[in-house]
Amino acid sequence: MALAVMVTKASPHDSIPARDQLFRLRLTHPELAVAWADSAYGGTLVDWSHTFLGITLKTVPRRKDQDGFAVLAKRWRVERAISWIMRARRNVRDYERLVTHSEAHITWTFITLMVRRLTRPPRPPRSGPHPIEAVKASAKPAPIRLRPQSPTAIRLASTTLR
Repeated sequence: MALAVMVTKASPHDSIPARDQLFRLRLTHPELAVAWADSAYGGTLVDWSHTFLGITLKTVPRRKDQDGFAVLAKRWRVERAISWIMRARRNVRDYERLVTHSEAHITWTFITLMVRRLTRPPRPPRSGPHPIEAVKASAKPAPIRLRPQSPTAIRLASTTLR
């Protein structure tokens, strides 16, 4: 499920509008702690996102001996999501005059995908790990942390709840 969608012109480098996208993502999803990105988003964007937003931006580098396309551990998820977007006919060609229309079509595609997944019968669980992801040596998976360790106060009215 896409948490946020942003369509931009092709002229600026991807890391320039990525700051705006990460800022929007932080506003709508404050529980987000880690984001994965392509190696093109490395450099100052990693430091900026950690310093100002508190989001750890991890980049997936290419292998040194890689020539052309190769499936990488985290990157295949992004490529798969892009193929899901392109299955919707309207998203294959960009005929929209406004950027907001393109963003709305992509969001609508993900909503359609999620509704189809929620309404289909459940399939049996996978017996082993995914063939692309490497199997870790430890049998116990690492816990997933979505929220910061220190509890934050929630203001509903004039009183504060903890």
